Amino acid sequence: MSRVKKLLGSFLLITLICCKTFAIEELNVNANAALIIETNTGKVIYEKDGDEQNYPASVTKILTAILVLENCNLDDVATASESAISQIPDGYVVAPLKVGEEMKIKDLLYALMLKSANDAAYVLAEHVGGNVDFFADMMNQKAKEIGCTGSHFVNPNGIHNERHYTTANDMYLIAKYAMKNEEFVKIVSTMEYTLPSTNKYEAEDRVMRNTNSFINPDSSFYNKNVRGIKTGTTAQAGNCLITDVARDGLEFITVLLGAETSSGKFSETEKMINYAYDNYTLTKIHSKGDVIKTIEIENATEETKSLNALIDREIIVINNKENDANKTIPSIKLNDEILAPIMAGDELGTISFDVDGLQYDAKLIAANDVEKRTYYKEIGIGAAVAVVFLTFITRKPKKKKNIY
Repeated sequence: MSRVKKLLGSFLLITLICCKTFAIEELNVNANAALIIETNTGKVIYEKDGDEQNYPASVTKILTAILVLENCNLDDVATASESAISQIPDGYVVAPLKVGEEMKIKDLLYALMLKSANDAAYVLAEHVGGNVDFFADMMNQKAKEIGCTGSHFVNPNGIHNERHYTTANDMYLIAKYAMKNEEFVKIVSTMEYTLPSTNKYEAEDRVMRNTNSFINPDSSFYNKNVRGIKTGTTAQAGNCLITDVARDGLEFITVLLGAETSSGKFSETEKMINYAYDNYTLTKIHSKGDVIKTIEIENATEETKSLNALIDREIIVINNKENDANKTIPSIKLNDEILAPIMAGDELGTISFDVDGLQYDAKLIAANDVEKRTYYKEIGIGAAVAVVFLTFITRKPKKKKNIY
């Protein structure tokens, strides 16, 4: 019997270990680096080597597009130089553009972000920065402003260079920043764009088709909730993909660097997207104006001394579906001294909720006015009677007249 118990105990222990291991490896992404973050809350859903340096290939062009949008008008015209056209190595994608060709910035951006045209990247870089080296300095400065700490860029398109690298965490920051620009979102969510005729190219047969299968209705990877943003591939970088997807109030940016195959960057990202939505949800913990606590104000009148503390904003959290966020016990910190008079809306303190490693803060405010207790209200009628009584007993009696 003792041996049976030992065997049973061993079996249970092995089962627990296996279950724990399975939970840890629930999402296994086949790439050099991967990241899933919910953009509104900053919640990290999954991370694999997020700070490891990798080659970015054409996802570099996200940063290039942002610099162009922030430094040019869409109707500005750029001219393709000999240097912009000639320095592209064999095998890299081009629009193609011709030397001396004049094209609007808008058209060059569509060529850059849809077809991933490397000649368009050089033309834009020279137009904005004067030359590619100065534009690369602008890229590094912008990346630093955004918050990147592990990246260095030497060109506007991701053509391989040992000194041109980034990290998954940095690409998330760049992508998040870019997706705040409405014109950028419009471009990267477009499936197809035809370049107009120009001074050097009369035909209108240069069709820029988006390389992102997630927004192609004819693709098996099509996802109507994906808003972009960029693919990238070189022999040294492998297959890269940055994706923005929004559904059910949740917006995720996924970063994938160094997937093994072209289709793999989509299948692995699809797996990441499904994992995020299968396991996480939004939960509304409080509505704006909910009563959190009732406070007794010591120096208030009897009628107003009971004061409700209200939460000043709606609290919506992201949480694992296995956890009931509504059971979260908040941390409440009231001001050191809360005394009348108090006006409705006055700040009384703060409240914090810690859910799945994220903290959500709000203010506590007064629901109504609180009047300060005054002397006359305190003594009331009883005090007035006491005054009359004291006056009566301390009054000197009148002398009686002698009547003879």
